Amino acid sequence: MNIVIVGHVDHGKSTVIGRLLADTGSLPEGKLDAVKASCRRNSKPFEYAFLLDALKDEQAQGITIDMARCFFKTKKRDYIIIDAPGHIEFLKNMITGASRAEAALLVIDADEGIQENSRRHGQMVSMLGVKQVTVLVNKMDLVGYREEVYLKLQADYSEFLRQIKVTPVSFIPVSAREGENIASHSELMGWYTGPTVLDQLDGFASEADLQEKPFRFPVQDIYKFTKENDDRRIVAGTVAAGTVHAGDEVLFLPSGKQSRVLSVESFNTRPKTAATVGDAIGFTLATQIYIRPGELMVKPSDPQPEVGSRFRVNIFWLGRAPMVRDREYKLKLGSAKASVRLAEICNTLDASDLSFSSSKQQLECRDVGECILETSRPIAFDPSSSSESTGRFVIVDNFEIAGGGIVVENLSSGETLLQRHIRERENNWEAGHVRVEERAQANSHQPKFIVFTGAPGTGKRAVAKSLERTLFENRMNAYYLGVASIDRGLDADIGAKADSADERLRRIGELARILTDAGLIFITTIDDADDFDIEALKQLNEPNDILVINLGENGFSRYQPDLHLPSVGELKESVALVVTMLKTREIINDWQI
Repeated sequence: MNIVIVGHVDHGKSTVIGRLLADTGSLPEGKLDAVKASCRRNSKPFEYAFLLDALKDEQAQGITIDMARCFFKTKKRDYIIIDAPGHIEFLKNMITGASRAEAALLVIDADEGIQENSRRHGQMVSMLGVKQVTVLVNKMDLVGYREEVYLKLQADYSEFLRQIKVTPVSFIPVSAREGENIASHSELMGWYTGPTVLDQLDGFASEADLQEKPFRFPVQDIYKFTKENDDRRIVAGTVAAGTVHAGDEVLFLPSGKQSRVLSVESFNTRPKTAATVGDAIGFTLATQIYIRPGELMVKPSDPQPEVGSRFRVNIFWLGRAPMVRDREYKLKLGSAKASVRLAEICNTLDASDLSFSSSKQQLECRDVGECILETSRPIAFDPSSSSESTGRFVIVDNFEIAGGGIVVENLSSGETLLQRHIRERENNWEAGHVRVEERAQANSHQPKFIVFTGAPGTGKRAVAKSLERTLFENRMNAYYLGVASIDRGLDADIGAKADSADERLRRIGELARILTDAGLIFITTIDDADDFDIEALKQLNEPNDILVINLGENGFSRYQPDLHLPSVGELKESVALVVTMLKTREIINDWQI
């Protein structure tokens, strides 16, 4: 079991762990004596914390800067205890340590009382989804082991935990330096009859073994081998939960594509027929399907994860700049990476003074917020209450991790930012006096947005440009523009943002709305478009129509292209097939070409 220990600086976290190790006989032989001898040589009083603070600079400063992990076992189970830093400058390190914990020990100095980070760490533990929290009221020796001091602190901190919806498992009065109530009950605090720290550790309920949970495999990459006629396409990653065997049916989300595991591939190991939690592994599939890194591979027979682009989260913001609406960030959840925007701030909490706000318009550094985030495309995830491994995320701003949190609820049934933008755009659209029908009659063709897609190297650009030439030579208003072209020729501010594939897609969709409204046949090409790309373009181009022509392998799972060309043969033949479709759809007149 992973246990994280947190609390304000100098409240005794490392001392608690050091005492636990010493009192349970878990230290390497001679370690305790060696540390004591070192303290004598340096005329420094011995501290049990020195058993963990192994780095010289940490001992010199007397603070824990980075994560210290120690291992010990009881008769019940093995433990990993993670000592997280208490200084406010090292909150990122603390989040790293707490991110995989099943339970938390939160240490508060009985003499100094509840401090700023006592509240922050309590909120962060709650935000990260750690449900089992025990509060250790430490340094009881400094207050004479008085019960009233313990009860007052217990009442005050319980009220804070109640506000952030945390129900502590227990409060334990301890003196880590003296070993009171750590591994055995204290005679100096006979008024306390609850568990010792060691008893409480064994009393924590272990979550269901990840191996027994539904299968979750975030796809890291897809490798294609060609040497010595090796034609394997290997889906690679690390199993986050559950187990899968060769022959099992699998489903990829959010694309919805299905196949069957043909083989389990691993490097420099004996042949395998199954993979389980923690295995860095690869799979070949019975059918060649096109999937992208970031998909979540699951078993159709298991309880399914959520799929959506809009979700309620608890987030702790640590960025230098505040998190604001309408700015694009990067979200990383499992292997999935997506552009994300802050859609709404439901409420925030300033952990230093317990002030709640439901009117803030941005998250300041060290704010804790209940927010609604929206990604540019759907991702697969589990609410953190169901699965830690696929329910926690980080936010990246300017190449730095600026925040982290947990997914609480899928809200994808509501209006998305894109839908709201399109609704507001259409409400404010100012049309001229020339109607669409008049333009079509004058141009002798209907306006249309034509999208060619397929893998690189399929020849789609050659077909698209040849189609433009053919239509133009027949006196039609046709215009080709590649998606990448919008990175150039724009003002500096716009161009700086256009390096995002999602942003380029949005811009081409907005441009299509204008050009088709002007009566043109607008043609573009997009590499490896999927269902969500086409759906976004369809929405952006509304109320005008879109035609999709796919070349090569079909990368769609639900969307059916208007025309599918398995491969490009003679260029003229491919263009002729597209023209035939345009005539059939009455976009151009049958007699024109």
